[in-house]
Amino acid sequence: MISGLSHITLSVKDLARSLAFYVDVLRCALRAQWPRGAYLSAGDVWLALVVEAVTRDGPLPEYSHIAFRVTPADFDVLAQRIRGAGARIFQDNTTEGESLYFLDPDGHKLEIHVGDLDTRLDAARRAPWPGLKIVD
Repeated sequence: MISGLSHITLSVKDLARSLAFYVDVLRCALRAQWPRGAYLSAGDVWLALVVEAVTRDGPLPEYSHIAFRVTPADFDVLAQRIRGAGARIFQDNTTEGESLYFLDPDGHKLEIHVGDLDTRLDAARRAPWPGLKIVD
């Protein structure tokens, strides 16, 4: 049985550029580094960056993305830092809780979000969408 999320691995073109973004802008903690990769932590999430010769040229057309949880007190400061770093915003927030949807330097879709699954389900109970079934 799955007990949790182990890690997320992202392919990157330029490790120094990606480390500057994830460490300096998002404030992930650098835990290990080698010439073709790095391990970082974002809260309790293990994030691996791996340099590859062929990576995406921009965001994929689908909605798939990685969302990082932030506290309400940290949201505005981090959102300003992300915008100030020139990160491209790929959509506006239309769900409960504050969110900022942005791209990393390699076009991976990311989000910072205030809330968790329980706050999302509470909002869905108050304003359910067609066909929604919440399993408690």
